Amino acid sequence: MTPDATPTAPTPRASAATVSVSVDSAPEPPASAVSGAVDSVPEARSSAVSASTFPAPESPAPTASASTDSAPNAPAPVVPALYPCTITHVRTAPRRYALRHRTYLWLVDPDRPPRLPRPLRVLARFDARDHFTGEAPSIRAGLDAFLAGHGIRLDGGRVLMLTQARVFGYVFNPLTLYWCHGPDGRLRCVVAEVHNTYGGRHSYLLLPDAAGTARADKRFYVSPFFPVDGGYRMRVPPPDHRLDLTVHLDREGGRALTATVRGTRRAASGAALLRLALRHPFSPLLASAAIRFHGIRLYLRGLPVQPRPDDHRTPENVT
Repeated sequence: MTPDATPTAPTPRASAATVSVSVDSAPEPPASAVSGAVDSVPEARSSAVSASTFPAPESPAPTASASTDSAPNAPAPVVPALYPCTITHVRTAPRRYALRHRTYLWLVDPDRPPRLPRPLRVLARFDARDHFTGEAPSIRAGLDAFLAGHGIRLDGGRVLMLTQARVFGYVFNPLTLYWCHGPDGRLRCVVAEVHNTYGGRHSYLLLPDAAGTARADKRFYVSPFFPVDGGYRMRVPPPDHRLDLTVHLDREGGRALTATVRGTRRAASGAALLRLALRHPFSPLLASAAIRFHGIRLYLRGLPVQPRPDDHRTPENVT
Protein backbone atom coordinates (compact mmCIF):
# COMPACT_ATOMS: atom_id res chain seq x y z
CA MET A 1 0.00 0.00 0.00
CA THR A 2 1.29 3.46 -0.84
CA PRO A 3 -0.20 6.53 0.79
CA ASP A 4 -0.79 8.64 -2.19
CA ALA A 5 -1.31 6.95 -5.45
CA THR A 6 -3.05 4.39 -7.49
CA PRO A 7 -0.91 2.27 -9.83
CA THR A 8 1.17 4.41 -12.06
CA ALA A 9 1.52 4.89 -15.71
CA PRO A 10 4.35 5.94 -18.02
CA THR A 11 5.39 9.54 -17.97
CA PRO A 12 6.67 11.55 -20.92
CA ARG A 13 10.19 10.97 -19.50
CA ALA A 14 9.86 7.25 -19.00
CA SER A 15 8.53 4.25 -20.84
CA ALA A 16 5.55 2.25 -19.64
CA ALA A 17 7.97 -0.12 -18.03
CA THR A 18 9.13 2.53 -15.61
CA VAL A 19 5.76 3.64 -14.36
CA SER A 20 5.77 4.74 -10.71
CA VAL A 21 3.51 3.87 -7.82
CA SER A 22 2.38 5.88 -4.88
CA VAL A 23 2.13 5.02 -1.27
CA ASP A 24 -1.54 4.32 -1.55
CA SER A 25 -1.55 2.41 -4.74
CA ALA A 26 -1.90 -1.30 -4.56
CA PRO A 27 -1.35 -3.87 -7.28
CA GLU A 28 -4.18 -6.10 -8.33
CA PRO A 29 -2.28 -9.33 -7.82
CA PRO A 30 -0.95 -10.11 -4.37
CA ALA A 31 1.68 -7.89 -2.95
CA SER A 32 4.88 -9.24 -1.60
CA ALA A 33 5.44 -11.09 1.57
CA VAL A 34 6.55 -8.67 4.20
CA SER A 35 9.08 -8.96 6.98
CA GLY A 36 10.14 -12.19 8.54
CA ALA A 37 10.47 -14.04 11.79
CA VAL A 38 12.43 -12.27 14.44
CA ASP A 39 14.15 -15.05 16.25
CA SER A 40 16.81 -17.33 15.01
CA VAL A 41 15.96 -20.92 14.28
CA PRO A 42 18.82 -23.18 15.35
CA GLU A 43 20.83 -24.52 12.45
CA ALA A 44 20.44 -28.06 13.72
CA ARG A 45 16.77 -27.86 12.88
CA SER A 46 17.00 -25.60 9.83
CA SER A 47 16.91 -28.46 7.34
CA ALA A 48 13.33 -29.32 8.21
CA VAL A 49 10.30 -27.15 7.51
CA SER A 50 8.36 -27.18 10.74
CA ALA A 51 4.68 -26.45 11.21
CA SER A 52 5.37 -25.05 14.65
CA THR A 53 5.43 -21.33 15.31
CA PHE A 54 8.75 -19.58 14.76
CA PRO A 55 10.27 -18.73 18.16
CA ALA A 56 9.66 -15.17 19.29
CA PRO A 57 12.48 -13.05 20.71
CA GLU A 58 12.62 -12.07 24.33
CA SER A 59 11.72 -8.42 24.83
CA PRO A 60 14.15 -6.30 26.83
CA ALA A 61 12.98 -5.50 30.33
CA PRO A 62 11.48 -2.02 30.75
CA THR A 63 13.62 0.60 32.41
CA ALA A 64 12.67 3.70 34.34
CA SER A 65 12.91 6.07 31.38
CA ALA A 66 10.58 8.89 30.53
CA SER A 67 8.39 8.63 27.44
CA THR A 68 6.78 11.29 25.32
CA ASP A 69 3.39 9.65 25.82
CA SER A 70 1.23 10.26 28.83
CA ALA A 71 -0.20 6.77 29.14
CA PRO A 72 1.12 3.28 28.41
CA ASN A 73 -0.17 1.38 25.43
CA ALA A 74 -1.70 -2.08 25.40
CA PRO A 75 0.80 -4.94 25.58
CA ALA A 76 2.82 -5.23 22.39
CA PRO A 77 1.92 -8.17 20.15
CA VAL A 78 4.16 -11.20 20.02
CA VAL A 79 6.30 -11.27 16.91
CA PRO A 80 6.89 -12.58 14.35
CA ALA A 81 3.35 -12.73 12.97
CA LEU A 82 1.72 -13.09 9.58
CA TYR A 83 -1.23 -11.00 8.43
CA PRO A 84 -3.16 -12.33 5.43
CA CYS A 85 -4.89 -9.16 4.29
CA THR A 86 -6.92 -7.33 1.66
CA ILE A 87 -5.69 -4.04 0.23
CA THR A 88 -8.10 -1.65 -1.48
CA HIS A 89 -7.48 1.60 -3.32
CA VAL A 90 -10.18 3.99 -4.42
CA ARG A 91 -9.12 6.94 -6.53
CA THR A 92 -11.77 9.65 -6.78
CA ALA A 93 -10.09 12.39 -8.82
CA PRO A 94 -9.67 13.31 -11.57
CA ARG A 95 -11.31 10.02 -12.54
CA ARG A 96 -12.64 7.25 -10.34
CA TYR A 97 -10.59 4.06 -10.33
CA ALA A 98 -10.72 1.28 -7.77
CA LEU A 99 -8.74 -1.89 -7.24
CA ARG A 100 -8.48 -4.59 -4.62
CA HIS A 101 -6.14 -7.49 -3.98
CA ARG A 102 -5.23 -10.01 -1.33
CA THR A 103 -1.73 -10.56 0.00
CA TYR A 104 0.07 -11.18 3.28
CA LEU A 105 2.40 -9.11 5.45
CA TRP A 106 4.88 -9.83 8.19
CA LEU A 107 5.13 -8.08 11.55
CA VAL A 108 8.62 -8.40 13.02
CA ASP A 109 11.08 -6.89 15.47
CA PRO A 110 13.92 -5.42 13.36
CA ASP A 111 16.27 -5.60 16.36
CA ARG A 112 16.48 -9.36 15.89
CA PRO A 113 16.80 -10.26 12.21
CA PRO A 114 15.10 -13.57 11.46
CA ARG A 115 16.75 -16.84 10.57
CA LEU A 116 14.12 -19.05 9.05
CA PRO A 117 14.63 -22.78 8.51
CA ARG A 118 16.98 -23.21 5.57
CA PRO A 119 14.29 -24.38 3.07
CA LEU A 120 12.24 -21.23 3.78
CA ARG A 121 14.94 -18.58 3.64
CA VAL A 122 14.28 -17.81 -0.02
CA LEU A 123 10.72 -16.84 0.96
CA ALA A 124 11.59 -14.06 3.41
CA ARG A 125 14.83 -12.14 3.81
CA PHE A 126 15.22 -8.74 5.44
CA ASP A 127 18.18 -6.63 4.38
CA ALA A 128 19.31 -3.28 5.75
CA ARG A 129 20.07 -2.16 2.17
CA ASP A 130 16.34 -2.21 1.43
CA HIS A 131 15.48 0.46 4.02
CA PHE A 132 16.32 4.11 4.75
CA THR A 133 19.64 5.09 3.16
CA GLY A 134 20.58 1.46 2.58
CA GLU A 135 23.98 2.13 4.12
CA ALA A 136 23.33 1.35 7.79
CA PRO A 137 24.64 -1.94 9.24
CA SER A 138 21.12 -2.98 10.25
CA ILE A 139 17.52 -1.92 9.75
CA ARG A 140 17.33 -0.75 13.36
CA ALA A 141 20.47 1.34 12.93
CA GLY A 142 18.95 3.01 9.88
CA LEU A 143 15.76 3.75 11.82
CA ASP A 144 17.66 5.14 14.81
CA ALA A 145 19.66 7.43 12.51
CA PHE A 146 16.47 8.72 10.92
CA LEU A 147 14.91 9.39 14.33
CA ALA A 148 18.07 11.08 15.59
CA GLY A 149 17.76 13.53 12.71
CA HIS A 150 14.43 14.55 14.22
CA GLY A 151 15.73 14.73 17.78
CA ILE A 152 14.03 11.50 18.88
CA ARG A 153 15.68 8.71 20.88
CA LEU A 154 14.04 5.42 21.76
CA ASP A 155 16.63 4.60 24.45
CA GLY A 156 16.56 0.95 23.46
CA GLY A 157 12.77 0.75 23.25
CA ARG A 158 11.08 -1.87 21.12
CA VAL A 159 10.17 -1.40 17.45
CA LEU A 160 7.54 -3.30 15.48
CA MET A 161 7.98 -3.34 11.73
CA LEU A 162 5.35 -4.14 9.08
CA THR A 163 6.99 -4.56 5.68
CA GLN A 164 7.69 -6.73 2.70
CA ALA A 165 10.64 -9.08 2.52
CA ARG A 166 12.89 -10.22 -0.25
CA VAL A 167 11.33 -13.26 -1.94
CA PHE A 168 13.67 -15.29 -4.15
CA GLY A 169 16.06 -12.34 -3.97
CA TYR A 170 13.60 -9.68 -5.19
CA VAL A 171 11.97 -6.98 -3.09
CA PHE A 172 9.54 -4.14 -3.63
CA ASN A 173 8.39 -2.18 -0.58
CA PRO A 174 5.70 0.41 -1.37
CA LEU A 175 5.18 1.09 2.35
CA THR A 176 6.93 -0.03 5.52
CA LEU A 177 5.61 1.05 8.93
CA TYR A 178 7.61 1.19 12.16
CA TRP A 179 5.87 1.55 15.54
CA CYS A 180 8.54 2.99 17.82
CA HIS A 181 8.30 2.59 21.62
CA GLY A 182 10.28 3.89 24.54
CA PRO A 183 11.80 1.49 27.09
CA ASP A 184 8.61 1.75 29.17
CA GLY A 185 6.55 0.35 26.29
CA ARG A 186 4.84 3.61 25.37
CA LEU A 187 4.47 4.51 21.71
CA ARG A 188 6.66 7.50 20.88
CA CYS A 189 6.13 7.79 17.12
CA VAL A 190 5.44 5.94 13.89
CA VAL A 191 7.65 6.08 10.81
CA ALA A 192 6.15 5.53 7.37
CA GLU A 193 8.83 4.61 4.82
CA VAL A 194 7.65 4.98 1.23
CA HIS A 195 9.28 3.61 -1.91
CA ASN A 196 8.35 4.39 -5.51
CA THR A 197 9.01 2.32 -8.62
CA TYR A 198 11.72 4.73 -9.74
CA GLY A 199 14.05 3.61 -6.95
CA GLY A 200 13.36 6.55 -4.64
CA ARG A 201 12.65 6.39 -0.89
CA HIS A 202 11.16 8.82 1.56
CA SER A 203 10.33 8.52 5.26
CA TYR A 204 7.64 10.41 7.15
CA LEU A 205 7.71 10.92 10.89
CA LEU A 206 4.19 10.53 12.31
CA LEU A 207 2.97 11.49 15.77
CA PRO A 208 -0.42 9.75 16.03
CA ASP A 209 -3.14 10.90 18.39
CA ALA A 210 -4.98 8.60 20.80
CA ALA A 211 -7.01 7.16 17.91
CA GLY A 212 -3.85 6.31 15.95
CA THR A 213 -4.36 9.09 13.39
CA ALA A 214 -1.62 11.39 12.08
CA ARG A 215 -1.20 13.93 9.28
CA ALA A 216 1.77 14.69 7.04
CA ASP A 217 2.31 16.94 4.04
CA LYS A 218 3.06 15.01 0.89
CA ARG A 219 6.77 15.46 0.07
CA PHE A 220 7.56 12.59 -2.28
CA TYR A 221 6.74 11.75 -5.91
CA VAL A 222 5.10 8.36 -6.09
CA SER A 223 2.47 8.25 -8.82
CA PRO A 224 2.81 10.08 -12.15
CA PHE A 225 -0.88 10.97 -11.87
CA PHE A 226 -0.52 13.05 -8.70
CA PRO A 227 1.80 16.03 -8.24
CA VAL A 228 3.73 16.49 -5.02
CA ASP A 229 1.11 18.50 -3.18
CA GLY A 230 -1.65 18.02 -0.64
CA GLY A 231 -1.33 15.93 2.48
CA TYR A 232 -1.90 12.52 3.98
CA ARG A 233 -4.23 11.60 6.78
CA MET A 234 -3.11 8.21 8.06
CA ARG A 235 -4.79 5.96 10.58
CA VAL A 236 -2.05 3.60 11.76
CA PRO A 237 -3.01 1.88 15.04
CA PRO A 238 -0.51 -0.80 16.12
CA PRO A 239 -1.54 -4.22 14.80
CA ASP A 240 -2.95 -6.72 17.25
CA HIS A 241 -5.40 -9.48 16.33
CA ARG A 242 -6.52 -7.23 13.50
CA LEU A 243 -4.54 -5.13 11.05
CA ASP A 244 -6.56 -2.01 10.21
CA LEU A 245 -4.77 0.78 8.30
CA THR A 246 -6.21 3.68 6.30
CA VAL A 247 -4.43 6.33 4.25
CA HIS A 248 -6.21 9.30 2.69
CA LEU A 249 -4.64 11.71 0.23
CA ASP A 250 -6.32 15.12 0.46
CA ARG A 251 -5.66 17.77 -2.17
CA GLU A 252 -7.13 21.17 -2.86
CA GLY A 253 -10.74 20.52 -3.76
CA GLY A 254 -11.17 17.38 -1.67
CA ARG A 255 -10.09 13.81 -1.16
CA ALA A 256 -8.20 12.34 -4.09
CA LEU A 257 -7.51 8.79 -2.92
CA THR A 258 -8.17 6.35 -0.09
CA ALA A 259 -6.24 3.15 0.58
CA THR A 260 -6.96 0.56 3.24
CA VAL A 261 -5.29 -2.57 4.56
CA ARG A 262 -7.42 -5.05 6.51
CA GLY A 263 -6.04 -8.30 7.84
CA THR A 264 -6.19 -10.91 10.59
CA ARG A 265 -3.22 -12.11 12.61
CA ARG A 266 -1.87 -15.63 12.13
CA ALA A 267 0.91 -17.40 13.98
CA ALA A 268 4.12 -17.31 11.95
CA SER A 269 4.83 -20.97 11.35
CA GLY A 270 6.61 -22.76 8.55
CA ALA A 271 3.37 -24.31 7.36
CA ALA A 272 1.58 -20.94 7.37
CA LEU A 273 4.37 -19.29 5.41
CA LEU A 274 4.40 -22.08 2.83
CA ARG A 275 0.64 -21.85 2.36
CA LEU A 276 0.78 -18.12 1.82
CA ALA A 277 3.80 -18.32 -0.48
CA LEU A 278 2.03 -20.92 -2.61
CA ARG A 279 -1.11 -18.81 -2.68
CA HIS A 280 0.87 -15.67 -3.64
CA PRO A 281 3.98 -16.88 -5.50
CA PHE A 282 6.70 -14.35 -6.41
CA SER A 283 4.48 -11.71 -4.84
CA PRO A 284 6.96 -8.76 -4.82
CA LEU A 285 7.70 -9.20 -8.52
CA LEU A 286 4.03 -9.61 -9.41
CA ALA A 287 3.10 -6.59 -7.30
CA SER A 288 5.63 -4.41 -9.10
CA ALA A 289 4.43 -5.64 -12.49
CA ALA A 290 0.79 -5.08 -11.53
CA ILE A 291 1.49 -1.48 -10.52
CA ARG A 292 2.87 -0.81 -13.97
CA PHE A 293 -0.06 -2.62 -15.58
CA HIS A 294 -2.59 -0.44 -13.76
CA GLY A 295 -0.54 2.64 -14.55
CA ILE A 296 -0.69 1.84 -18.25
CA ARG A 297 -4.47 1.38 -18.01
CA LEU A 298 -4.86 4.77 -16.36
CA TYR A 299 -2.58 6.37 -18.93
CA LEU A 300 -4.58 4.89 -21.80
CA ARG A 301 -7.75 6.23 -20.20
CA GLY A 302 -6.38 9.70 -20.55
CA LEU A 303 -5.29 10.62 -17.03
CA PRO A 304 -2.90 13.56 -17.19
CA VAL A 305 0.68 12.74 -16.28
CA GLN A 306 2.50 14.96 -13.79
CA PRO A 307 6.21 15.67 -14.41
CA ARG A 308 8.67 14.11 -12.05
CA PRO A 309 10.77 16.40 -9.86
CA ASP A 310 14.52 16.25 -10.37
CA ASP A 311 15.10 14.54 -7.01
CA HIS A 312 12.59 11.71 -7.46
CA ARG A 313 15.40 9.15 -7.30
CA THR A 314 16.91 10.48 -4.08
CA PRO A 315 17.80 7.34 -2.06
CA GLU A 316 16.40 8.77 1.15
CA ASN A 317 14.59 11.94 2.08
CA VAL A 318 13.22 12.70 5.52
CA THR A 319 10.29 14.71 6.82
